[in-house]
Amino acid sequence: MATDRRANWLKGVLDLLVLAGLAEGESYGYEISKTLAEAGLGQIKGGTLYPVLNRLEEAGLLAAEFRVTERGPGRRYYRLTDQGHETLREQGELWLAFADSVRAVLTKGKTG
Repeated sequence: MATDRRANWLKGVLDLLVLAGLAEGESYGYEISKTLAEAGLGQIKGGTLYPVLNRLEEAGLLAAEFRVTERGPGRRYYRLTDQGHETLREQGELWLAFADSVRAVLTKGKTG
């Protein structure tokens, strides 16, 4: 029986997906996770997502701000830095080229 490798594939591209999820503006962890799930990538648990957010912040790709809310716990909002936007552009182009190469290999011989 074939192994489902989607979790491994996701690990390799999760940093880029988080950056892309913040391209339109700031958000917080739960919303980022929800957006990725709605895109068909499955549920990203906090134990996976928050280390990614922390790593991207430490790398200077994200800026974070804690905000108190009137109801419930406060939230840490993340936004792309200029370096984060540049990294998203560069790495996004590289990923799309890689995905095109994978698609070409997987579909070779299946057309025509």
